[in-house]
Amino acid sequence: MNAWNTIQQYFETLTGDASSYSIIFAKGLMAIVFATLLWFLLKLLLAFLHRKSQNIEILQDSAVIFKSLRRAITIVLLFATGIYIFQILGFWMPAKILRSLMLFFLAAPAVKITSAILKVIEKRIVDKTETDVDNVIFDLLNRFAGVIIYVIAIILALDLLGINVMPFIAGAGVLGIAIGFAAKDTLSNLIAGVLLIIDRPFEIGDRIEVWTAPSGSSTWGDVIDIGIRATRIKTTDNIVIIIPNNEIMKRDIINYTSISSKIRVRINIGVAYDVNLSKAKKIILDIADTIDWVAKEPEPKVVVRLFGESSVDLQVRVWIKNARKRMDTISEITDRVKEAFDQHGIEIPYPKRDIVITHRQDSPAPENK
Repeated sequence: MNAWNTIQQYFETLTGDASSYSIIFAKGLMAIVFATLLWFLLKLLLAFLHRKSQNIEILQDSAVIFKSLRRAITIVLLFATGIYIFQILGFWMPAKILRSLMLFFLAAPAVKITSAILKVIEKRIVDKTETDVDNVIFDLLNRFAGVIIYVIAIILALDLLGINVMPFIAGAGVLGIAIGFAAKDTLSNLIAGVLLIIDRPFEIGDRIEVWTAPSGSSTWGDVIDIGIRATRIKTTDNIVIIIPNNEIMKRDIINYTSISSKIRVRINIGVAYDVNLSKAKKIILDIADTIDWVAKEPEPKVVVRLFGESSVDLQVRVWIKNARKRMDTISEITDRVKEAFDQHGIEIPYPKRDIVITHRQDSPAPENK
């Protein structure tokens, strides 16, 4: 800037009166030449930096960034030259309008640069994670970043024009409060969706418990989509249940596959009091050992839970390799235990009631005397 002022002062000493039209024309011409030369130099610099960036892995796809930077530099130099010419002509209002328009037009390359940077960051992060939840976060950032940049640009442009933007901001705040009250359920689901994405109680592909399944249908399923408003779960009956995120955040989340797909299954079996418990336990363990998907380590166990009214209540505890085999495990062990108990004469008791009927002969009525 000092060099530019020096050039101006030197040119004025050569041409005489600084207020003459010839000086104004010369200053404008010099500004155009200076801006053109600066544009070529910066263009060469950006091209050099672009070539160098190809050797850096994270910047290999940076063509959009450098293209947007060239566009931003073009906008700045073009509008700055126009502003300077209007100022030396004494047209302050057009200069102010150009300054505001420059800010507004700079929003477009700023949005593209922000989007390109987010894509670079997304590629570095998302490719290293197995979950698809990160895609949702970056999709939100890409959608709202442009809106935020344009809103800021418009507010700054209006402020440069001397327009008081505080009433607009206050009005937008009041309107936002009114919309918030009118759409509180939707906003609640949106906030809950963001919290689900950040907290990650489950991820796409996890098997979780479903609380709102239709009566008589499966009560668990796989997460197939985590949206901003709702989460979609496909049950084992091939039914897709869409649950608002706000409802999910209010409940305990039972995730069967969060740590691993290996879980423990408990199956209750009752036997009569006169049964040999050691024999009954051995039969159950032998059956568990023959099932392919039952893990050998930790080994299956059979424990006595309590003494019931008509039975000794046993519990089979087995670890299975795939949580999705939980119901198959319960059905398989229950069926085969029933067959084995029948073969070995082991009774599975059920409540019984003994009814005793007594016959009583009525005594003759006393005679009247």
